Amino acid sequence: MKFLRYLLFPFSVLYGCIMSIRNFLYRVNVFQSRSYPIPIICVGNLNTGGTGKSPMIELLIKTLQNKHRIATLSRGYKRTTDGFLEVHPHHLSSEVGDEPLQFKINFPEITVAVDANRQRGISELLKNHPELDLILLDDAFQHRKVKPSLSILLTTFNDLYTRDFVLPTGNLREFQTGASRADLIIVTKCPHNLAAEQQIRIQKQLKPRTYQNLLFSTILYSEFVTNEIEYEKLADFDNFTLVTGIANPKPLVTHLKSMNKEFEHIQFADHHEFSETDVKMLQRESVLLTTQKDYVRLKSKLKSSKLFYIPIETQILNQTGFLEKYLEGTLF
Repeated sequence: MKFLRYLLFPFSVLYGCIMSIRNFLYRVNVFQSRSYPIPIICVGNLNTGGTGKSPMIELLIKTLQNKHRIATLSRGYKRTTDGFLEVHPHHLSSEVGDEPLQFKINFPEITVAVDANRQRGISELLKNHPELDLILLDDAFQHRKVKPSLSILLTTFNDLYTRDFVLPTGNLREFQTGASRADLIIVTKCPHNLAAEQQIRIQKQLKPRTYQNLLFSTILYSEFVTNEIEYEKLADFDNFTLVTGIANPKPLVTHLKSMNKEFEHIQFADHHEFSETDVKMLQRESVLLTTQKDYVRLKSKLKSSKLFYIPIETQILNQTGFLEKYLEGTLF
């Protein structure tokens, strides 16, 4: 597979050049980016998937929700509906996408919407909710039709974009130079005890511009697992099968193994829509543990109290209070 990717190198160069030309045309205003009267924060990546966008969106919500009226806008990946749609807790993940539904379940007081056309989505949000004073765009770093007030670029500790190449040889959506559009670069999924020397080494690899801030974050796993009705201590939770349909389940697997958990792991592709065959197979397992993103896709199909998920959150390392001060000072 890796050899085949190398053979496709000329196509990677062609694709990267096409993306660079597109970005250039936006930069010189041949293609127009639209601005809006309220702040728009764009969260995205250069790599394809698995950088922790959803936990980062949730961190931004937690950081700002007490002072601002927030909406999130996603495209609603793999949903069966079209156009603009406001998300409600009663929706199925197949109707609105798993991540937007997760946002609405975790933060019922904010407005959550989906629309592949981000300009139309923002316009609908502003028309329907004139009280809004901040919109978070999920996975929109390459969506140039909207001019964000702030762009946040995510890259993972074990898969920095500087060590990768453009699709299909690598996993980048555009050349590394696209990182210059970011105002804030966050290295995600770092070890909790990331040393200052390692941070300096990563900073030298990423080479942020003078106008760019660089932060490091880590994933925190809850001490409890839940099915929205009951909670159990993860330390006492045993004899389960782990089922994942996310881009990179390795951090979760590593965390569970660090707690000396023994389990079988059934792994599906990212955003996998569980079929009847999948559900019948999973139904035979005694107890299932999954991520919340998978849980919102599974819970309506696998009607069982034996399905649990482990909540997670992202935390900025060694910069207590910086994110809120930075966002407030930059946007408001």
